[in-house]
Amino acid sequence: MKGLLQRNFVFIVSLAIVLALAAVGAASPENLDAWTAWLHGAIIEHFGWCYLVAAFFFLLFSLSFAFSRYGQIKLGHDHEKPRFSLFGWFSMLFAAGMGIGLIFWGVAEPMSHYLHPPPYLTGESGEAAKFAMRFAFFHWGVQPWAIYIIMSLSIAYFSFRRGMPPLISSCFYPLLGERINGATGLFIDTLAVFATVFGIVTSLGLGAIQINAGLGSVFHFSTGFGTTLAIVAVVTVLFMISSMTGLDKGIQILSKANVMLAVLLLAFMLAVGPTTMMFNIFTSTLADYLSSLFSMSLSTNPFRGYEWTQSWTLFYWAWWISWSPFVGLFVASISRGRTIREFVLGAMLAPTLLTFLWFSVFGGAAFHLELQQGATIAEAVAQDVSTGLFKVYAHYPLSSALTMVTVLLLVVFFVTSADSATFVLAMMTSRGVETPSALKKLTWGVTVSTTAAVLLFSGGLEALQRMAIAAALPFTAIMLFMCRSLLKGVRYEFRHERGDTSRKD
Repeated sequence: MKGLLQRNFVFIVSLAIVLALAAVGAASPENLDAWTAWLHGAIIEHFGWCYLVAAFFFLLFSLSFAFSRYGQIKLGHDHEKPRFSLFGWFSMLFAAGMGIGLIFWGVAEPMSHYLHPPPYLTGESGEAAKFAMRFAFFHWGVQPWAIYIIMSLSIAYFSFRRGMPPLISSCFYPLLGERINGATGLFIDTLAVFATVFGIVTSLGLGAIQINAGLGSVFHFSTGFGTTLAIVAVVTVLFMISSMTGLDKGIQILSKANVMLAVLLLAFMLAVGPTTMMFNIFTSTLADYLSSLFSMSLSTNPFRGYEWTQSWTLFYWAWWISWSPFVGLFVASISRGRTIREFVLGAMLAPTLLTFLWFSVFGGAAFHLELQQGATIAEAVAQDVSTGLFKVYAHYPLSSALTMVTVLLLVVFFVTSADSATFVLAMMTSRGVETPSALKKLTWGVTVSTTAAVLLFSGGLEALQRMAIAAALPFTAIMLFMCRSLLKGVRYEFRHERGDTSRKD
């Protein structure tokens, strides 16, 4: 009995915390909202700069690690081949790492920055438009993937190379030794589960809201809570079916289909939209992004615009960190057999370039309508961010078909994200078993969907989103120590197993 309890400690404790907070959110959303608003505000106000510095450090660390002598190390045995093809690997990377969020914010974020930039810029101006695209690139660029890479690289190395369970606590063996099997390790893994659950709950909530908005714009019905609840229920059945088929079938097949569908949608918009303007936005914003990367990475705008930085950049950085346990563990599980250099460069560059192109095409289409055709896309986004993309479609041929394709894309992203999260949560709460039981996957699938539905009903979704972001503060410290532990681990391999004594620890 004691052994069974110890093996399921993380599962029992984390599930109890999730259900308790969901119950509070349903019964007394105003109290939860007030408490989480205070906690979130205090963290962002006093420690927001930590997120900026840490994210920039993770970027420098991952790139230097890839191009160092350690880049040749394989995440697995020396002669092991990658489990998935490059296209299958990239598809699952993109689906898990960005997915729903990119569709939700592809039009909405540039338009929001254009309408309400920091106070040192004039809203609805040319400078505001340039600023909007640059910061959309920045918020969805290399830093988020660097955060994911630190987590997934550490898990993959210690799991596939050193034979340890695929748990976040395993990454600290060089620093903690056998203490990872005690209270410290259990605390780290429980915190990871907590952040993962509320990260995915918020993402699924946003996805359900946008699916509802898209269907409402085509079929002209009222987009109330009942429809959203029905969407959550249907998609839950779909991702639970997918989760029972495993990585090789369910997630990989859905991810490939989704990326192909996204590329087709992108190509269509590129063809029928202002193509030249879109490419001009892509090239000029890419140059602007690269030349400003250092200043954007470390600037909090302390004199003018600090509130804007808090609301957007610091929020995003905390959000990516809170997502890192889920994405990191999932990405690690699909990356076995790749070298560190191949993993870092592939995971950082390929999804980022597609993301930049996505913002250039859909953001560019919105700006063309706003600036040259007098459409009020920014105003529509200000009223309801979930409708921004569909307002753009209304000005293009086959608008209803485009909306339905996007809804399908959202549904599949919803399914793959929830499927991935269910798999990861079951693995994390099963002491790292790579094939967790169907019962635990079912339990987490139902818990995540039920929590999303309850919080959408009670209005407590934003409160629990803040909870996930609050969890990012201790996780930032955990990830910094993780970098040290990973470096110590690969140095030990080179010195004691490869006979390289040219450098000291």
